[in-house]
Amino acid sequence: MSKEVEIKKLFECRTNYLAELFDSFTYPWELVSEIGGYIGKLLANGIDGFDVLKKGVLIGKNVVIYPGVTIEAPAIIGHGTVLRPGAFLRGNVVCGSDCVIGNSSELKNCILLDNVQVPHYNYVGDSILGNHAHLGAGAICSNLKSDGKNVVVRSDTVYSTGLRKLGAILADNADIGCGCVLNPGTVVGRNTSVYPLTAMRGVYPSDSIVKSADTIVKRKKDCM
Repeated sequence: MSKEVEIKKLFECRTNYLAELFDSFTYPWELVSEIGGYIGKLLANGIDGFDVLKKGVLIGKNVVIYPGVTIEAPAIIGHGTVLRPGAFLRGNVVCGSDCVIGNSSELKNCILLDNVQVPHYNYVGDSILGNHAHLGAGAICSNLKSDGKNVVVRSDTVYSTGLRKLGAILADNADIGCGCVLNPGTVVGRNTSVYPLTAMRGVYPSDSIVKSADTIVKRKKDCM
């Protein structure tokens, strides 16, 4: 189980301007505190095919920004991404191509790889979402423990992240049902789906279906 929390087991980073960051660390929470500085470097060097929307914000080609969207710098928005009405990007947000940042969704200090969907009333803070990851309506990535202590990731090993704020780590093709709450430090493996209204905590294996916090079944191969 412990290896399922390593970056190389969770993500295939095909986003060229994020590859250096993902290749520089072992565990995904190590990236979280580096997001702002890494975006600063991208802004200073520029990205081929990207334009300046305003100071501190780069956007790719065919980005759609609906009325009512707020983007606070720094931010990088990949090609073909759609920002729907009421979306609020609070800074330190970087995403790949063809993402959907939806109605009244709020993002801050997070990374989205390609084809990520956070389409309806979602909160994503201090989190990393892999390719084709999806949050159902109202799913929340909680990033702060009620006791204010640093977040730990609990697998077969307990990892001290050193971070007071850490949301969720969703691997490629993770699918989170409507109304789920992902408690700080939750990790969901590749190709894993989660039933609606599940309160999540800890590390969930890849290729699984999470029916409740204590009921996890292996996904059948013909369903993958």
